[in-house]
Amino acid sequence: MAPLTAPRRRAEHLGPERRRPQILDAALDIAVSDGISAVTIASVADRIDVTRPVVYACFNNRVDLIAELVTREENRLRESVGSVLRRRAVDADANVFADGFRALLHSVAEQPRAWRLLYGSPDAEVAELFGRGRAEAVARCIHLMRPTLHAWGMSAPDVDRKLLAMVELWVSVAEGGVRTLLADDAWTPDDLGEFLGEMVYRSLRAAV
Repeated sequence: MAPLTAPRRRAEHLGPERRRPQILDAALDIAVSDGISAVTIASVADRIDVTRPVVYACFNNRVDLIAELVTREENRLRESVGSVLRRRAVDADANVFADGFRALLHSVAEQPRAWRLLYGSPDAEVAELFGRGRAEAVARCIHLMRPTLHAWGMSAPDVDRKLLAMVELWVSVAEGGVRTLLADDAWTPDDLGEFLGEMVYRSLRAAV
């Protein structure tokens, strides 16, 4: 009698260093299509048609696998959006903010899978892996915003008290812009960037 299921063919022996990128690419595919909770050792093995021991030879468990995936994608995005938080004129106007948002959103348009991964809804087991990029962005924006607020005429005590709240507004709008561009094809990166830049600039200047 023929077997009910065909046996899995033996995977080509690539070695961990060559196999790891393949595993990470498969995990990214699964995370983007089905959510981060769907990324397991078994699902990744099925995706690349290997046995689970092949994946375990590269990663101890799913948390290690997802941690490396998130780190890889964060590093790629960090390189591509470095210009977003580059120091600009201290007395920033609406164009400075719009330029930053446009650069960010062009990165989203160019690498939507990485952004979808980092803006997904992680399960509790891996939640701590997400949000590191946001913390870096907040710290960098604080560094950039402080001299700008002084240049706008805000007193030193007010800068100390209001700075974090203003930066949180800036970063939160950026996050909303990313989600909007990923979900709504009515916007282009340039149009949405200009709209958000003007909105954030007016909000921040009104708080001075």
